[in-house]
Amino acid sequence: MNFLAHIYLSGDSVPITIGNFIGDFLRGVKMESFDSEIQKGIRLHRSIDLFTDNHDVVMRSKKRLWGKYRHFSGVIVDIYYDHFLAKNWHEFSSVPLDEYVNNFYNIIISHKHILPERVNQVLPYMMKENWLLNYANFEGIDNVMLGMSRRTKHDSKMEESVKELKEGYEEFKGDFFEFFSDLEQHVEEYLEK
Repeated sequence: MNFLAHIYLSGDSVPITIGNFIGDFLRGVKMESFDSEIQKGIRLHRSIDLFTDNHDVVMRSKKRLWGKYRHFSGVIVDIYYDHFLAKNWHEFSSVPLDEYVNNFYNIIISHKHILPERVNQVLPYMMKENWLLNYANFEGIDNVMLGMSRRTKHDSKMEESVKELKEGYEEFKGDFFEFFSDLEQHVEEYLEK
């Protein structure tokens, strides 16, 4: 899953949200340097990623893209799924998406001093282009894919992947809803431990 899903699945806990959000940015940063609740969020992030990567429905989505995108298909599916979460946000939260996203940005900025440097480098771009809100539309997804494609060392072709999203929209949407209910249950059980 991508940023929006990780944030949403953190629930109402600010430290868990921070940990879950920064989970992909910890290369070279010791998890023990954060307080225990943020560490819980980091572990939750890893659990979500592991569950997602091994789920049959996610593998089915990736398989549709594998021929053209190879190992980038997983990254693309993560963003597709964030698109469906954003597009159908009213089914998951009573808080409007723009309000939810602005609240998250305020939280993360107020904790900027504890964030890994890589997060502080990405955050201005994320906020300026409002990635989280713009996941809901094709133009936003297109911009995210283009940016990711520019940052990869290999020819990922991710900038072309909105075409496949449009062509297989109903299939990917069905996959998302089938998978996401399983993921929500997984997270609920994980947090109860």
